Amino acid sequence: MAQAGQKQGAFGSKSKGKRFTFEGKNTSTEQLVRGEVVAKDEEEARKKLQRRGIKPMRVTKVKAVRKKRITQEDITVFTRQLATMMKAGLPLMQAFEIVARGHSNPSMTQMLMQVRADVEQGSALGISFAKYPKYFDRFYCNLVSAGEAGGVLEGLLDKLAIYKEKTQAIKKKVKTALTYPIAIVVVAVVLMFVMMMFVLPAFKEVYEGMGAELPGLTQIVMNLSDLFVAYGWMMIVGIIIVGFGLFKLHEKSPVFQKKVDAALLKMPIFGGIVRKATIARWARTTSTLFAAGVPLVEALDSVAGAAGNILYEEATQDIRAKVAQGLSLTSSMQSTDLFPNMVLQMAAIGEESGSLDDMLNKAAEFYEDEVDNAVAQLSSMMEPIIMVVLGSLIGTLLVAMYLPLFNLGNVVG
Repeated sequence: MAQAGQKQGAFGSKSKGKRFTFEGKNTSTEQLVRGEVVAKDEEEARKKLQRRGIKPMRVTKVKAVRKKRITQEDITVFTRQLATMMKAGLPLMQAFEIVARGHSNPSMTQMLMQVRADVEQGSALGISFAKYPKYFDRFYCNLVSAGEAGGVLEGLLDKLAIYKEKTQAIKKKVKTALTYPIAIVVVAVVLMFVMMMFVLPAFKEVYEGMGAELPGLTQIVMNLSDLFVAYGWMMIVGIIIVGFGLFKLHEKSPVFQKKVDAALLKMPIFGGIVRKATIARWARTTSTLFAAGVPLVEALDSVAGAAGNILYEEATQDIRAKVAQGLSLTSSMQSTDLFPNMVLQMAAIGEESGSLDDMLNKAAEFYEDEVDNAVAQLSSMMEPIIMVVLGSLIGTLLVAMYLPLFNLGNVVG
């Protein structure tokens, strides 16, 4: 009956009316029930609950708030808070409700309360999380299920929180390294279009009115400006269509995605950062799952999905198949030609000493530090390079625009 009430509440949220959260008792089982109901007012909400066989103890109107997108940062914060609450000795359900209701994102709160309701009705926490694969991937659910099965959920939630904090930090660093030059290029392109389509034509009218002969550089720039005036908007629309098409193609086509991921790894300077970040994530994911007691073959299946690069994903599936056939992890990794010698040596030492999780964790920390240093060096190196390139570009356009005025001044003098 309680389950039916929950389903009706979830279904009712799609209809018109106000949302109310409730807490009550099932009249036939005396079981405590929580959930949501949609009604015109509190009185109607109470009547609806009574018709479902629920004696309402508390009914509260849900404030109307704009829904926000749930991000991986939200999941990371939730994981850390839940781990902290459980390590402090709070029962799972109480900790879950405190964290869910205290979350700053209403969409996250709503999803977590639905997960909590599933667990209250007898579902395992890992299985409840698995109903939301967009936010809780296979790796996350496997680790939670392992914690539940082994009775060490709070410890594994702590490991999971550390893992997500580390991987989120490394992602931000890689994004920072790639975003800065991309943003500058975009600004430069926009500035080029504005000057070519709006600024230079005004100068051209002035020079045509003066009847002055234009220098070679100015004439070239003016010819380019005519091209942009005639076809500029078509170029802009074409760039947007091509950009959107490539984005969708990358999203839908594994073949294209593989080519892009391979190109990223081969890029000068940036490729090294992306490769180190991917290896760090791979090593930390494998280490975390293996330390949680997940069998290596099963762990590698989850690692493949969390690799973040399709080349490493396919390589991990190949490693998994070879390990399942009885080969060692190190020799299987070596056959892919994607892992540096240092990682292979640490994996070999870990296998021989029985401390594979610890050695892979050290490898992850090493490559995370490498990414930190590479991003710092890249930032200090890119700034002067970008300034020189932009300065040269803008300087050339300015010289081209004002050169006829200088020549005219010389003639008059």
